[in-house]
Amino acid sequence: MEDVGRVWRTARGVLVLDRPRIAGIINTTPDSFWAGGRHDRLDQAVGHAGRLLEEGADLLDVGGESTRPGAATVSAEAEMARVIPVIEAIAHRWPGVPLSVDTVKSSIARRAVEAGAWIINDVSALRLDPAMAEVAATAGAGVILMHSRGGVAEMARYETAVYGEDPAGEMVAELEAAVQRARAAGVEGESIVLDPGLGFSKRTSHSVSAIAALGRFLDIGFPIMVGPSRKRFTGDIGGDGDAPLPPESRLEGTLGACVAALARGALLFRVHDVLAARRALDVAWAVRMATA
Repeated sequence: MEDVGRVWRTARGVLVLDRPRIAGIINTTPDSFWAGGRHDRLDQAVGHAGRLLEEGADLLDVGGESTRPGAATVSAEAEMARVIPVIEAIAHRWPGVPLSVDTVKSSIARRAVEAGAWIINDVSALRLDPAMAEVAATAGAGVILMHSRGGVAEMARYETAVYGEDPAGEMVAELEAAVQRARAAGVEGESIVLDPGLGFSKRTSHSVSAIAALGRFLDIGFPIMVGPSRKRFTGDIGGDGDAPLPPESRLEGTLGACVAALARGALLFRVHDVLAARRALDVAWAVRMATA
């Protein structure tokens, strides 16, 4: 962890990673997997942004296409109409707050950066749109490369969760390939953050293995973001056999995953429940930084 850069260069400045940094989720979709994460009206989304900042969010992540299991793909026109007005409104009201756009479409990413986004969060790690890397490089945007497999409609399903004896090793190799795509297009190294993609193309055991193996992801040489927020694996672990906990009962599991990831080197956390994560991570960080 000590060898990994502690600054994240973005299209509108540098985010210093000197403590746990929390990205508050703003879903502008009507079909998010969790009802509490749906903010598909402009006033709802902007109001939610204000609440997340009051709760301690360091940055805000705006997305307009659900990646829940079975979700339908969204046209670029529909996604543009969902996310761009929200990014414009948040950037106008809180110009110093880092904003990321959660999209796999280069046209959305380009317009979002023009509207005020600092960072592009591509859950396909530049796989699905060949122009995405060039857009990021041209804009000087921060880039989050998340491990996943398949298209938007498949990546959260188990059909793509097929691994051999070393699942973490396969994830690492696939993220290394994503870094090569980014660097070949001209994306600066200090602009890159990696995300192991908890819950994406992974069964519960694979997500747990990814957290346990975060040191191997860090060895690629970039800061790590994790997004365990109310994911199914937290419900599977906390549930009873074949009956996982529903999304509304997965907060404690989310916090456990965040603290475990922090202990293994993650410094960025994408969550719905910012206040609870802020409190849990601040305590865990204080213990980590204390002298025994």
